Amino acid sequence: MAKALMGHIDNDVRSTAVLAVQNRRLRRRVADLEALVLRLQADNDRLAAAAREQELTVEDLQPA
Repeated sequence: MAKALMGHIDNDVRSTAVLAVQNRRLRRRVADLEALVLRLQADNDRLAAAAREQELTVEDLQPA
């Protein structure tokens, strides 16, 4: 039984290399996604500020 369980666990050097490659790829993808989130937050802040400015401009033009 122990032999069967140990045979199920793959201790091949190639699998370690594959895991390392996958780990690097996933870390790079996470970094890309974090950068995208920061860019989208900055865009959202810019658009929100423009919308607030536009709102003020429209309110200023309306008669009281």
